[in-house]
Amino acid sequence: MADEKEVSRVIATPAAAALIDTLRAEHGEVLFHQSGGCCDGSAPMMFPQAEFMVGSSDVKLGTIAGVSFYMSESQFEYWQHTQLIIDVVPGNGGMFSLERPSGLRFLTRSRLFEDDENAWLETHPVERADA
Repeated sequence: MADEKEVSRVIATPAAAALIDTLRAEHGEVLFHQSGGCCDGSAPMMFPQAEFMVGSSDVKLGTIAGVSFYMSESQFEYWQHTQLIIDVVPGNGGMFSLERPSGLRFLTRSRLFEDDENAWLETHPVERADA
């Protein structure tokens, strides 16, 4: 990219950012982990930072609304050419995710990166969680 504009691998909609702010005020420091499809399907899940251990095979995609966002490295291999857009919709969140009692749930939408964005991302790799 000519102007070297930073490309975010994960972003949040205004509605998601508002829910994140509410949950941070209630629960303190939190983090997101993109579920790989187990109990609650493939969903972004929010946990208290002190209660979730990020694994050595996880990567940090970025930060949304002041909250770190992780996923497994193997799952990232499939998603690396897409920007994750975290949104909220009415419904029940994942069984262990903090938004569950709110009547809303986090949802991942995505879009493919443009060629110039992919070029920038190739020179700016994700951060490994164990780094």
